[in-house]
Amino acid sequence: MSIRHGLLALLSSAPRYGYQLRVEFEASTGATWPLNIGQVYTTLARLERDGLVAPGGADEQGRTVYTITEAGREELERWFSTPVDHSDRPRDELAIKIAMAVAATDVDVGAVILAQRMATMRTLQDLTRAKRAAGDGLAQRLVLESMIFKAEAEQRWLDHCEAVVKEKNR
Repeated sequence: MSIRHGLLALLSSAPRYGYQLRVEFEASTGATWPLNIGQVYTTLARLERDGLVAPGGADEQGRTVYTITEAGREELERWFSTPVDHSDRPRDELAIKIAMAVAATDVDVGAVILAQRMATMRTLQDLTRAKRAAGDGLAQRLVLESMIFKAEAEQRWLDHCEAVVKEKNR
């Protein structure tokens, strides 16, 4: 997900100023994607340049309030209707790390896997606590559950890697 599309999604329901967008973006992602306020205003400037948002005046405290344009709604609709392409995702650093550990002759692959397993377990525990603390926010819950499922899948994959490495070393 891009920040630009996240901000458009938030603006699609009501006009907002930059700090509001930052707070609501972080709340919607379960605080798993913290934004710098500078990122918000830089993104808003680009969205305005591209005709996807427009400044809609100022609120009572002088903050510029942005609204989504028709072109912005069309862009948001296109984004929501387009599946995420897995080739657009960044490289999987963990898979590359394990592969390089296996390829290297002087690396204890089991120790690399164990260190990652422990870190992933801590992450899983932190995410589970965050989910319990999140309350009734559906958007937050879904983001946290996605991260939990990914951490659980990573644990299963590490189990698989460990079994394959043990089998190879027999």
